[in-house]
Amino acid sequence: MPVAVELPSLGESVVEGTVSRWLVKEGDRVALDQPLVEVTTDKVDAEIPAPVAGIVQKILVAEGQTVAVGAALVMIEAEAGSEAPRKPASAPAAAAAPQAATPQAAPPRETPSELPPATPLARRLAEEAKVDLRSVTGTGAAGRVTKQDVALHASERRPPAAEPGSAPGPGPAAPRPGYGYLSYSLQPGDRVVPMTPLRRLVAEHMVLSKRVSPHVGTVAEIDMSGVTKVRDAHKRTFEQDHGFGLSFLPFVVHASVRALREYPRLNASVLEDAIVEKKDIHIGIAVETEKGLVVPVVRHADRLSLAGLAQALEDLANRARSKRLSADELKGGSFTISNPGRHGNMYGFAIINQPQVGILRMGEIVKRPVVRTLDGQDAIVIRPIMHLALSYDHRAVDGAPANGFLHRIRELLEEAEFDL
Repeated sequence: MPVAVELPSLGESVVEGTVSRWLVKEGDRVALDQPLVEVTTDKVDAEIPAPVAGIVQKILVAEGQTVAVGAALVMIEAEAGSEAPRKPASAPAAAAAPQAATPQAAPPRETPSELPPATPLARRLAEEAKVDLRSVTGTGAAGRVTKQDVALHASERRPPAAEPGSAPGPGPAAPRPGYGYLSYSLQPGDRVVPMTPLRRLVAEHMVLSKRVSPHVGTVAEIDMSGVTKVRDAHKRTFEQDHGFGLSFLPFVVHASVRALREYPRLNASVLEDAIVEKKDIHIGIAVETEKGLVVPVVRHADRLSLAGLAQALEDLANRARSKRLSADELKGGSFTISNPGRHGNMYGFAIINQPQVGILRMGEIVKRPVVRTLDGQDAIVIRPIMHLALSYDHRAVDGAPANGFLHRIRELLEEAEFDL
């Protein structure tokens, strides 16, 4: 019996996805729950598993094509006795007429044929900014309109870029992103690596963040001696009790959450001409995966103990790397912490994760000589030192609260009064 594998809902705000890579081909035999295809949305990169065991009969969607939730991706000829597809009772109707779902995902008052191809975020931003997508030049793959294209079109106040060789006028406009490759001619031995859909989404978000938020940075040097002692005293029993090692990240998150309660301006968003200080503290944790950077969110981080934070962080990181995160787990963060790990170098300034107003980046912990007062005398001693770098949005946060916030994190880490 042929079974249609549909694009499932990957989160309440996700209406479509782009097929980034097929993991099987027509004629392949697949097992139950075997990954069939990688799909990218504006929120998450996920693998779609086989709902039945059988033979791949026909692939219905090409790589790079965007389809609505509920659209059929592939047909599988199910083996006799194979487990029935796990989907709602209403799903067969959607499978029989997948095209019917497409108009529902389109913006109101327009038909899909009238609009150029665009990412979900681009369409959402165009609707909010009242931008006609037909007037926007797309710089994405195959001319697809990106969120960055819409933002540039909406805020464009500059004349077109000058022709090559012409004299620059006052305040010359930079070339639109996406056309920079025209200034470089490929040379023998060069390797062209096309951006993956997830890489393009990250790039769009980062460029938009730098355009929207005036980034300011400040750095604190942290003596991690106290934290190291607490961790060393508990790491063996902690690993026995929880099944994974205790890292330094939960300590930094715990201190940051406490500091956010005292400095709510860092737990905020800019909303047109107002600043919203958020009641709930949801911490996004930047996780590097083989597909790129994702930022899953620890909900209500201020309600968790240090051990609870460690468990939540471990779970999110593991599921991010195994592509088992839902889109809803990647949204709603109010502040972000980035931990590059052992090779994080001294420090670096991360780009703010919109619509937040701050992001904290951890540097690596290195033993360094520092001056301390011992028995009334200055002495040079060796201490484990880490640098924390805070990037903040100067529209919402001034230097005094930003520096006060980072100094408070430093105090909490150096006091090291943590209860597991």
